[in-house]
Amino acid sequence: MYRDVSSCNTYNYGDALYWDARYVQEAESFDWYQHYSSLRPFVRRYIPTSSRVLMVGCGNARMSEDMVEDGYENITNIDISSVAIDIMRRKYEHVHQLNYMEMDARDMSFFPDKSFDAVVDKGTLDSLMCGSDAPISSVRMLGEVSRLLKPGGIYMLITYGDPKVRMPHLTRSIYNWKIILYIIPRPGFEKPGGSSSSSHLEPVPISDTGVLPADFVLEDPDSHFIYVCKKMDETTEVSSLDEPAASTNHVSLTIPIGNQNTSGIMQSLPRIILFTLTDSCWCHLTCSEE
Repeated sequence: MYRDVSSCNTYNYGDALYWDARYVQEAESFDWYQHYSSLRPFVRRYIPTSSRVLMVGCGNARMSEDMVEDGYENITNIDISSVAIDIMRRKYEHVHQLNYMEMDARDMSFFPDKSFDAVVDKGTLDSLMCGSDAPISSVRMLGEVSRLLKPGGIYMLITYGDPKVRMPHLTRSIYNWKIILYIIPRPGFEKPGGSSSSSHLEPVPISDTGVLPADFVLEDPDSHFIYVCKKMDETTEVSSLDEPAASTNHVSLTIPIGNQNTSGIMQSLPRIILFTLTDSCWCHLTCSEE
């Protein structure tokens, strides 16, 4: 895995001193890539408002504030810059839903395992990918994100990195993430006349190696990519990531085996079977002999 130079113009993005100096000069709120209004359909779809959310690399962005105004109840914000954290702590000291901590996303050992329902990353992995130690930094950060997510939790990565340069980092088996991709145009982009009418709210099929469909047209060459990564546990098969709010129901069925109405296929079933009854219902099927 190499350093991502596709949109890098400095190698200092992983350095706290760089960001301290920048926030001293640019104290006004700034949101990288997209405002919450553009990201809201995806955030609300995959992250319930009651979730415990971790915002990595929060900087001085308004996104967490906007999420609180939209009903989110518990957002922990971390950043490597002490200047940014000091600014945000003072700004939101009376907003109890927001907590700000100075912390490096590559080492979040302050938090125990499985601490969060969701982790949101808007440009932080990108910053680390611009550094000379990008391969190590990216592995450390993503490993920490995976460790902190509860089973079923969501890592939402908003990035300029297209699938060919991001999927190799996200698909490591140790993370056990099921990934859905969305592609949205940059703010202010207008479709050229005669372009397709496909909605950016629909997921884009993708392979584990980052290959998009052959007929897919990237209308905005400077599009942003949203990777919705759901952490699966060892006993959960993937049914439908596209319906995150559905609850899991357990149903026990007893089916007699050996009578004249039982097919040969059923006779070969083991005693305990785990299968998907619907997209949101896991069924334990117990077979008994009569």
